[in-house]
Amino acid sequence: MSETKKFMYVNRRAPYGTIYAWESLEVVLIGAAFEQDVSLAFIDDGVYQLVKGQDTAGVGMKNFSPTYAALGDYEVTKIYVEKESLEERGLTLDDLQHLVWEDEDDDWAEKDSIRLVSRAELAEVFSGQDVMFNF
Repeated sequence: MSETKKFMYVNRRAPYGTIYAWESLEVVLIGAAFEQDVSLAFIDDGVYQLVKGQDTAGVGMKNFSPTYAALGDYEVTKIYVEKESLEERGLTLDDLQHLVWEDEDDDWAEKDSIRLVSRAELAEVFSGQDVMFNF
């Protein structure tokens, strides 16, 4: 039996204007489907990927932000948002989508997926990963 690797997907770019955010989400879902230990981090302009109420009509791209709500169904429950990146952009946790997962060990209780962490805490999380992908 092979050992499960810890995969961290780091999202640094705004959701639209490039393909990076969409490609990251696709790769995360594929990794999760193959039962890898998947985590996501949103830093810099990547925090905009999780902002609720996105409207892409003016940019001519499909709004894929609702797909983030499916992450819990794929057992992607570790989503890290860097506190400083939010603050630097005038955002708070309340500006982001409410992402949850259902804990079968706790009578299917709904748990928050987003973990607000400082830069220092995120660096510590990064050090515990086996593989990191930057988007």
